[in-house]
Amino acid sequence: MREKLAFYLQDIETPVGRTITLAITGLVLLSSAIFVAETYPIPSQTKLILEEINAVILVCFSVEYILRFWCAENKIKFLFSLYSIIDLIVILPFFLREIDVSFIFVFRWFRILRLIRFLDAKTLFGKINTEDGVIIARILFTLFSIIFVYSGLIYQVEHRANPQDFATFLDAVYFSVVTMTTVGFGDVTPISETGKLMTVLMIITGIALIPWQLGDLVKQLVNTANNKQSLCSGCGLMFHDADAQFCKRCGTPLERH
Repeated sequence: MREKLAFYLQDIETPVGRTITLAITGLVLLSSAIFVAETYPIPSQTKLILEEINAVILVCFSVEYILRFWCAENKIKFLFSLYSIIDLIVILPFFLREIDVSFIFVFRWFRILRLIRFLDAKTLFGKINTEDGVIIARILFTLFSIIFVYSGLIYQVEHRANPQDFATFLDAVYFSVVTMTTVGFGDVTPISETGKLMTVLMIITGIALIPWQLGDLVKQLVNTANNKQSLCSGCGLMFHDADAQFCKRCGTPLERH
């Protein structure tokens, strides 16, 4: 049973595995949407409903984490893997909800990073089944995740200290994009020590990571434009270089058209 469960938690090819993957993805997106909605003025009754939904989602994430831990052959390796650390950060607010540590809620913005797990698969929800498509999706998701996480973090640390400039999540997104692209209009500035430190990290990330990701994206788009559609009879890879005679994945000779 443990081996079967471990297979379905990682698989996205079979109907059961794909359903589990889509369900987890939906919960991550719904949870992120709830956090964004809570940064805006909403009726108290609606906010209470959203908090209850979020509590149920946290329970689901906690159960998933426990099941993945139970299914792992090497539990020490599992605990220190990137995905496991992200999953643990996600569910920390649930396990520490009775402890008065307000900073713990900063971790909730890392939930969107859980989707990285599904971008490393051979196919993405059955829709992106080419190597180039997965690479482009991963690059775009990385850029989106960086902006989303930093926006959530800067909102979390600055909203109480500076509610006029960081009133909503959109204000935080605006500040993150302006800061990480080094445009620096200066119309919105953090005033807390943590916010200033976060801004420094955002600038460093923007200088180091975003040009690299955008460069990879442009390079991949150019490579994709130069590829031809030629199905490999050996491994099923669809796209190859225009002058390729052999599959770049398995070396099988390609049919000429």
